[in-house]
Amino acid sequence: MPRKKTVTLHTIAEELGLTIHTVSKALRGLPGMSEATRKAVADCARKHGYRTKEQESGMFAERISWANTNPRRFAMLLIGESLFHRMQLEGVQLRLNELGHSLYPLLVPATLTNELELSEWLEQNGLSFADGLFLTAAIPAWMEATLLKLNMPKVLLNFPSVLAEVDSVIWDVEYAIHRTMEELYRSGHRQILYVGEIEPQRGFRLRWQAFEAAAERLGLIGLANSDKHLTMTTADRTVWMSLLRERLNSGQYTAVIGAIPGVAEWVYIAAAFLEFNIPEHFSLVGMENEEHTYFPGMTRPLLLVREAGERAAELMLRRIANPLLPYEHVRLRGSFYKGHTIRDIHS
Repeated sequence: MPRKKTVTLHTIAEELGLTIHTVSKALRGLPGMSEATRKAVADCARKHGYRTKEQESGMFAERISWANTNPRRFAMLLIGESLFHRMQLEGVQLRLNELGHSLYPLLVPATLTNELELSEWLEQNGLSFADGLFLTAAIPAWMEATLLKLNMPKVLLNFPSVLAEVDSVIWDVEYAIHRTMEELYRSGHRQILYVGEIEPQRGFRLRWQAFEAAAERLGLIGLANSDKHLTMTTADRTVWMSLLRERLNSGQYTAVIGAIPGVAEWVYIAAAFLEFNIPEHFSLVGMENEEHTYFPGMTRPLLLVREAGERAAELMLRRIANPLLPYEHVRLRGSFYKGHTIRDIHS
């Protein structure tokens, strides 16, 4: 039986048409290349199962082992079938598969309204046979509280509630808002419109609180008065769009933050209705989970949703290997994509 070909830095460099030096720098996180090149190297290394000595050492230090004779099977609860949830699922699944384990998703039916119904549904779907449970963002508070009581390893992909005893990981939306405000402020913007609900999700509330804190830090007195912004629910889209156009047409704002994924697209639509151009009439920063198909040049902080899923997988295996360790809350801070939708108004 022929031996499997050993994958080296030269293998990856040759496949991508790069130098071995560039590949080595990319895998060690060193500067000197574009993010696209760095991602291509990481993806290629992952495809071939190549890991650096540092990566091997890091896994060993956390006592996270690759499955040999004992592969584990985990469950992940999902609310809805949106791209947002698929990204979380992909991240967890990818990392578990790499480490020799498996994941099965459970799509929670909207008809569940209490703890008894939830318990019966979980039993019917074989949760008792899972080695651990991943809880995604957007799970209702009552359901999350019930699930956190289960006697099994759990990892939450969300900001944990104050008293939650659970490992958790999240893409840091508070940092994303602060970074956004900083970028707008540096470009001369002082009148900034916040567009996005602040209920019912914890992440929504934390975004608004970060906006308030950033306004105070930057000395923008009175900016964070919620009456000046569009923080209502979008349930009645007609009314909501009318209010958005009214705000944009008032001439009071030089920049807009679309603080919830999907909001920036409606800002574009409202601007087109008013015959406004972005960023000539006002600057725009979106909070999209990934690059928008129709607006690829949109300025936005990068939200590491898939990466949070990958880290959640590692936290789960770490918890199983080290059940007495204190709980961890991990926040992943992404970089900022400048794009083409912020205009410098200093001049």
